[in-house]
Amino acid sequence: MGLAERFLPHYTVRDYEKWEGNWELIEGIPYALASPSPLHQRTLARTVRVFEEALEGCPNCGVYVELDWYISEDTVVRPDMVVVCSEEPFEKLDFTPQLAVEVVSPSTREKNEELKRILYERAGLKWYVLIYPEEKEFKIFELSEGFFSLAYSGPEGWFGFSLGECKVSVNFREIFTG
Repeated sequence: MGLAERFLPHYTVRDYEKWEGNWELIEGIPYALASPSPLHQRTLARTVRVFEEALEGCPNCGVYVELDWYISEDTVVRPDMVVVCSEEPFEKLDFTPQLAVEVVSPSTREKNEELKRILYERAGLKWYVLIYPEEKEFKIFELSEGFFSLAYSGPEGWFGFSLGECKVSVNFREIFTG
């Protein structure tokens, strides 16, 4: 083990809540969040619209953008989008949502495909969606028996989700064609 690893600081949620700027805290390590590109923002806006339309008949499910998810005392992440199905109002997201979406860019690919996939799997997230706007493709992971399995990978198309008590179908083509 090198000196940097040996003396690496370990931060907690208390520290995180005092920071200025945009950060995630993953197992005590801070990660700065970069400003999203126009393509990222446009893709996320379309994704929110598509999911909100799909969830219209689900009164207990809501779509939230860049909401801090408090996973543990040393981990707070900010997925691009989450779907939360809850009958009770909440002040902060300190429980596992039903679905999380990350819009993947070349600079976030490894973090989203590896680090967050493992973290979300451990947290018990039911659905994890990765959207690749440059390739116009997406990957959907479903939690089964404690592990994510790839439920779909490919270009635009329809996909059905069970979210809370609702079953919804999402047309990913609308995300890429606007």
